Amino acid sequence: MRPWRTLARRVLLSRPPWMEVAEERIALPDGREVDAFLSIRTRDFAAIVAVTERDELVLIRSYKHGARTISLAVPAGYIEANEDPLAAAKRELLEETGHEARDWTPLGRFVVDGNYGVATENIFLARNARRIAEPASGDLEEMEILLVPLHDVMSLLLRGEVAQLSSAAALALAAVFLRDRDSRSPRVAST
Repeated sequence: MRPWRTLARRVLLSRPPWMEVAEERIALPDGREVDAFLSIRTRDFAAIVAVTERDELVLIRSYKHGARTISLAVPAGYIEANEDPLAAAKRELLEETGHEARDWTPLGRFVVDGNYGVATENIFLARNARRIAEPASGDLEEMEILLVPLHDVMSLLLRGEVAQLSSAAALALAAVFLRDRDSRSPRVAST
């Protein structure tokens, strides 16, 4: 397989730093050309699955206008210009929930939409999270911080209580990571 090539690009909408929509002329590997292929860019972001020492997820309940619903989500936020994704994750966890964590594990970087690009989600698992301050996100929406038992993550997802794919993916990745880690850990036999 070979990648496509961009032959020309015209910006249709630019609203820095939030969004850019462009139209591209694309050359396919077989020589065909495609006109008016849309490219959409929004800001890259960090999503954090924070787990307390008591194996509770730190989640946010809020209204998201894009989804037009109140639902649960992981703490998340935009990565500022020239900011390291992990630094952004730590900042967002503290701002949105008042929590910090000692142990951080990157779970991957994922393009939000394979056809249009949109943004890159940087997912982190933050273990041993603890509240050290009041949340001070400055976000527009009202937020409620919830501590939910980690073992309830799959039922939350299956019941549709998490409306955003970015949060659902982060929670599922963290659940798989933690399950696999626990299955590799040596077990102490009971006597």
